[in-house]
Amino acid sequence: MRWSGHVDRRQLLAATGLLALAACTPGGAAPAPPAPPSGDTDDRLTYGEHPSQFVDVWRRNGSGAPVGTVVLVHGGFWQQEYDLTSLEPLAAAARQRGWDVASLEYRRVGGGGGFPATFDDVAAGIDALANWLRTPDVVTLGHSAGGHLAVWAAGRRWSTRPAWSSSAVRISAAISLGGVLDLQAAHDEVLGNGSADQLMGGPPDDTWPLADPTAQIPLGVPVRCVHARDDDLVPFSQSFDYVERATAAGTDATLTEVAGGHFEAIDPGTVAGRTVLDLLDATA
Repeated sequence: MRWSGHVDRRQLLAATGLLALAACTPGGAAPAPPAPPSGDTDDRLTYGEHPSQFVDVWRRNGSGAPVGTVVLVHGGFWQQEYDLTSLEPLAAAARQRGWDVASLEYRRVGGGGGFPATFDDVAAGIDALANWLRTPDVVTLGHSAGGHLAVWAAGRRWSTRPAWSSSAVRISAAISLGGVLDLQAAHDEVLGNGSADQLMGGPPDDTWPLADPTAQIPLGVPVRCVHARDDDLVPFSQSFDYVERATAAGTDATLTEVAGGHFEAIDPGTVAGRTVLDLLDATA
């Protein structure tokens, strides 16, 4: 799915998102072909044979060394219907500010994803950047379900699963935009028509803490959360409660409240989007 503009994207997702989630099941149809690269993409790095195992990368605009490297992780309640094209405007804006940008695609529910495949892909996709990087570490930045994965990835080095803990790329900070940061609360509140249960393959059990950013607290890197109080898809409490728990445990975590709903933060043409870019710059 590719978007023609920021207004249409917000309207389309707001109108159709929950209906699509309700219809999606983990054993859905075969995955669709991947979105074609953006016209100005420098390269597409693959890290597996599945159509969704790739990373689109862009070098900073202009000459000289990058300010830093940011890995973007898109949202969509971990569902196959949504892909990385939703973050192309944010990628372009970060490049303009001097960042090298990598936008990560991964297997989603309904297209071969779910626990643990989605998490395997996030770990492997970031590690696939090791030979491409021009900076010693990266910042992960994700929206909605991607915010969950961006913060989870920042804590993977402390995982009990060797495939996740042996990371080849160091993450220096994580930024979550309207992120689902507490999977247990997402289950309790039936967010996205039970999307957390779909991701994990069933109701909460002993595997859930392995995938839950709240269970990773305290985290050893700074976490910056951005959330609109009027977000009607992921409640503000997901970020507020995470930051409250994280700071109490000694993590460097902050919450920046922005105006708007669920999608303004990924639109660099809004005040919320510019706030996100300023927060990104502050991590460099």
